[in-house]
Amino acid sequence: MKLKLIAVGSKMPRWVEEGWQEYARRLPAELSLELVEIGLHTRGKNADVARLIRQEGDAMLSKVQPGERIVTLEVMGRPWSTEQLAAELDRWRLEARTVNLMVGGPEGLAPQVCARSEQRWSLSPLTLPHPLVRILVGEQVYRAWTLLSGHPYHK
Repeated sequence: MKLKLIAVGSKMPRWVEEGWQEYARRLPAELSLELVEIGLHTRGKNADVARLIRQEGDAMLSKVQPGERIVTLEVMGRPWSTEQLAAELDRWRLEARTVNLMVGGPEGLAPQVCARSEQRWSLSPLTLPHPLVRILVGEQVYRAWTLLSGHPYHK
């Protein structure tokens, strides 16, 4: 099974890269976790932010192949416990489809990305910094996998 985290933003601080890599490398070959970065357009004083968000959304969707699942990470999405995430991960595995986890930029996800979403997942009702979301997603996917595989990490 392949999971892709498609996230707006690049050139993250070293601690973000290291945190992400730590959890992505722990996963087995049969559950790969790939990061796809979408460049954040510069927001100047007179920028057309709605247009920039649409462009970022189009760039995100261009990384999704036909038939792949889209799961958006949204504050208003459904919160999942670790056990619920593990159940979702198991369902996704049985579907044998690539799952794209979508994280928007500072203003959120583009409407066209949300419209294509099959599921909406909320990590927290808090607004989280997008670099931290990458690490949280990596850790939670790893934790869910350990739960499914009986690995003691979750305990």
